[in-house]
Formats: sequence, structure tokens, C-alpha cells
Amino acid sequence: MSEMDEDVVLSDVEGEEEAHQGVGEDEKVQVCHLTQETIGQGLSLLCRTGNGLGHAFVKLDLKDKGLNDIAAISSFIHIRFLDLSNNHLTDLSPLASLTQLLWLKVDNNAVAYFKGQPFSQLPYLQWLSMAVNRLTDLDGLVGPSLESLNLTGNGIQRVNLQSGCFANLVTLELRGNQLDTTDGINLPNLRQLYLAQNAIKRLEGLEKLERLTTLHLRENQLDSLDGLSPNMKCLQYLNLRGNAILDENALQCLRFLSKTLRALVLSENPLVETTDYRLSVLILLPQLERLEKDPISPEERVEAQERIKELREEEISEP
Repeated sequence: MSEMDEDVVLSDVEGEEEAHQGVGEDEKVQVCHLTQETIGQGLSLLCRTGNGLGHAFVKLDLKDKGLNDIAAISSFIHIRFLDLSNNHLTDLSPLASLTQLLWLKVDNNAVAYFKGQPFSQLPYLQWLSMAVNRLTDLDGLVGPSLESLNLTGNGIQRVNLQSGCFANLVTLELRGNQLDTTDGINLPNLRQLYLAQNAIKRLEGLEKLERLTTLHLRENQLDSLDGLSPNMKCLQYLNLRGNAILDENALQCLRFLSKTLRALVLSENPLVETTDYRLSVLILLPQLERLEKDPISPEERVEAQERIKELREEEISEP
């Protein structure tokens, strides 16, 4: 990440509107079956087939077609890239025969469950987005090859992601759900975790995220940072904008990140309005490069170093 201010980190602002769209509960859906003609119009990207003996189109765009039935897709076994966004789908089982799928987007549909869906039969799937559906949990989801998973704007209340089923996952987006804790994400290889706009009150289970570089917790309900762990040895960017952090005492666990953290966002917390918090943060995080959108000035760094020296001298002089 070349720039670490909050404007360039994915999921800070981008996608906030999509969490409020999707198919309404009472909306009347006109049944629209997928036809061979519609499929033909959406095919592109001619490539060699897996055995190298023939050619087939491997990309299929079916977004905005009013579909609630995709049975006709099952014979197109060479598809690798598939966009099913903005339809009315609840059942993805016809995808079971598309075993070559690498990339799948099913945003803005009506899928309520992972159980009964064909993800265990898609061994090569690397990128999956199911933003703005009706999911409430992740039971039944597996992804041995998944590297990126986007579940923004659902109603997910709990997660249980184990490294055995998601060994390659590096980016996880769970913005705009109903989580009240960070627990249940046991993914040691995860690099980016986006949890903005939930109802998170507790930081739990973060000690398992040893390779995490980006943690996004904007607009939750945190009043303490208890749960940040010294095991988080790679964390460089932490966004806590719009939480309920009241005072400097709530920041003490930041010291566990002192060797790696380079950018921190604390704006729109009560702490920012009532205290001169920048010095307190720098005492805990002397290597920090950016606080909010502002780089740490040389003057601020000198002042923090002097204060750290004073605190150490006070500790030594105490009986």
C-alpha cells in the first residue's frame, strides 16, 4: 500500500451506499429464466480449454437481467469469470458444474444461505463477492483457493472462518453487517480485514491474525482497544474512525503495535474532541508516520521523544 491515508484504503467510503440497496423483502419479483440467447449475448474472452485441444469462451456477463433461475448455465463448463450481479437469485446450485470458475460476483441478489450452495464443488474459485444479499451466517461456505471474499451489506451476525477451509484467504470484507465482535476469524494468512459499519463492541480473537496489515473498524461501537495483540506483528494501518473511544486510557493497547503501525485514524471519536491526543498517541506509537490525514511533523516527534524520556526518568527515580 503506497499511500496509507484513509482516502486510499479500500472500504473506507467506497461501497457505503450499496449496503442500503439490494432486493426489498416485499418487492414482487417477475420470474425470468436464463435462456441460451441471453448466455450467447454475454459470452466473451475466447481461450484454450483445459486440455489445450480446443477453444471456448470463458467470461460471461449476466448482470442486470432480472434472473431468478440460472439452470441453463450448467452446460457452460468452461466459464472462469462470471458476473451475476443485480438479479433476483436465491439458488446458485446450477454453478456446481462450472468447476473451472476463478471469479464470481453475485452482488445485489437474494441469497440467504450458503448451505446447499455449490461452493464445495468450485475448487479453483479465487475471488468471490456476494455483497448485498440476505446472508445471516457463513455456515456451509468453503473456499480452499479463495484469496478475496466480499460479504458487504448482508445481515451477518456471527462468523466462524477456520484456516483449514480458507488457507489462502488474504482479503475479507464484512462491512455493513451485524457483527458485535471480531471473534471467529481464525485466518493466520489474512492480510486485509474490513469490518466498518457493524455493531462491534469487543475486539476478540485478533491474536490469531499474525500477518494482518490492514484492519478497518470505522463506525462501530468500540470504547476500548482491549484485544489488540502483540501477535499482530505486521499491522500497518488501523482505522477506528467514528467509534466511542472516550479518553487516553482506552488507547493503551496501541503499544502492542508500536513496532509496525504506520497509519492510524481516530477521528470522530469523543477522545479527539476533548483532549490533545496526538502527543499521547505518539508516546505509545513512536514509529507512527500518519495520524488521521496528517503526517507526523518533526516537531511532534521531538516533543513525543522528550516526553518518553521524561516518563522513563520518572520511572527510574521512583522508589
